[in-house]
Order: sequence, then C-alpha cells, then structure tokens
Amino acid sequence: MSDNQSSDNNNDQFHIDDGRDRSITSREAERQELEDAMLAFLSGGGSVQTIEKDLRKDPPRRPESNYGSRPI
Repeated sequence: MSDNQSSDNNNDQFHIDDGRDRSITSREAERQELEDAMLAFLSGGGSVQTIEKDLRKDPPRRPESNYGSRPI
C-alpha cells in the first residue's frame, strides 16, 4: 500500500457528512449498501436482539465528593 492510499483511507474515516451534498440517488445507494450488509450479517448467522427502551448497563450512582478527604 502506498502512502497516498493510506492517507486517502485516513481521510475517509474522519469525513463528516452533513447531508448537504447528497442526492436522492446517493441516498438510495447508501440504503442499498446498508441492506446488503444487514442481509449478509443475518445470513452469516448473526441475530438481532430487541432490548427494553430504558435498559442501562449500570444503575445510576450518587456522585462522590473528594472535597476535604486529604489529610492536613
């Protein structure tokens, strides 16, 4: 891989798409790409799980205060 190719790949990773330069056909192509990737995932044994809307990994905790905890 040449230096130009690696810098092109890095630029693609950090491109921010604000949607102003997309046409209807480009959006349709992107939808088709997503659908193809999803079908490949599902046909390869992948599965989709539905989770509860308000499920959290850890319950909320009270904030801890460190103020005044150091010895004089």
